[in-house]
Amino acid sequence: MMNVCSRRALLQLACSVVPLEGIDLIRPLAAKSAETPPGPPLVGDLFPAQSPELVHEMVTVAHFDLNRVRELVGARPSLARAAWDWGFGDWETALGAASHMGNRPIAEYLISQGARPSLFSAAMLGQLEVVKAFVSAQSGVQRIRGPHSITLLAHARMGGEAARPVFDFLQSLGDADADAPAPLTDEEAASLIGTYVFGAGTTQQVELTADLKMYANNKMYTHPPQLNWTRKGTMTRPLFHLGDRTFYPAGAPSVRIRFTEQDGTVLMAVSDAELVLTARRKPESK
Repeated sequence: MMNVCSRRALLQLACSVVPLEGIDLIRPLAAKSAETPPGPPLVGDLFPAQSPELVHEMVTVAHFDLNRVRELVGARPSLARAAWDWGFGDWETALGAASHMGNRPIAEYLISQGARPSLFSAAMLGQLEVVKAFVSAQSGVQRIRGPHSITLLAHARMGGEAARPVFDFLQSLGDADADAPAPLTDEEAASLIGTYVFGAGTTQQVELTADLKMYANNKMYTHPPQLNWTRKGTMTRPLFHLGDRTFYPAGAPSVRIRFTEQDGTVLMAVSDAELVLTARRKPESK
């Protein structure tokens, strides 16, 4: 029998990838408009680009809130194709959000409004012939990961029984859920947690936390991350272990985050293309 995430596990994952507490982006437009003076809307510096706040909200609510999705797309139809970078180039579309959450009503609504179907939406929706055509056309496409490094097989799993033929087909390929992270014990994870500082500003800090229980029953990540990386004021990024205390953040397999010891403390080095950031863990955070 194909395992499907429990509602509780889904909500836990959504809150880890899209933490809502403290985000002032999900209020209805009517509430926001009440704060602005009457008259023609102001033309922002980014015009004609879409408002980042609206794009952020659109991709966020596409994980779980069909009513709000309808409101946003009804007012601005182009938001059906919205995409957001959660960090390190972990781009996610509104349809991608609905797809990895197994939210068929939102996915079908977005596609009906012009969202561009993808291999991942096809897997979740149980479109077996579409998935087979992709696999036939492009060797190894089944190993490509979606937003947050969630596998194609996991998308099919989230589609439930309607997507079971896709799930069985992908499993038969033998490598649709490959590239498991290297083992990381609870003790090794705990030895790295703390606050890492790379400047004097309040946002120039990274919190490394270990959430060792959260993914225990979650089938979305077959091989669950154990560490979470959060720059102050930004979204949390789960880390995948590559071995030797080297990781990559969810959705960004080319980025490297390495931990070493020096002078009795732990150093963190983040390599993202030409950017190399080094931070030192606060002694009191051991």
